[in-house]
Amino acid sequence: MAEPPIRTRVLKKLDADAYAEKKNLIAVRHRHGDIVAIIEIVSPGNKGSKQEFRRFVEKTSDLIAVGVHVLVVDLFPPTARDPNGIHAALWDEDYECPGDKPLTLASYDAEDKAGYVESVAVGDTMPAMPIFLRQQHYVSVPLDETYGVAWEKFPRQLKGLLEA
Repeated sequence: MAEPPIRTRVLKKLDADAYAEKKNLIAVRHRHGDIVAIIEIVSPGNKGSKQEFRRFVEKTSDLIAVGVHVLVVDLFPPTARDPNGIHAALWDEDYECPGDKPLTLASYDAEDKAGYVESVAVGDTMPAMPIFLRQQHYVSVPLDETYGVAWEKFPRQLKGLLEA
């Protein structure tokens, strides 16, 4: 093993905020290339610092404001930054996240200015959620079935680490 530090022209160290910059969304585009909808999967990095949380909320709110429909999947418990869940931070400050179902699935029809929210807990079957393509027109996203397929394909060696 080499003891002295490696000498290169560039050294970049990742910090906790770097996780928030990793791609964790799916864009749905119109045939002409315009983004119509976004599926946003909340990551621990999105909630990791005040700055990253604010960046996430502003980005998502800005997308809705310009007419991009958004489906947010937040399967992490509320933090001090979002004590009533991500929906309260994004859309409805008066919303109170149910204590027994602290995880949030929220779909926003940007044209109709409507939010559709489901609360779930670990172990619950996730409901299908709408992703709007235009006002009041949506495609149902089978979240539970999608998770099941992904889990089946997940490497067995790594499953053991997560299940322990």
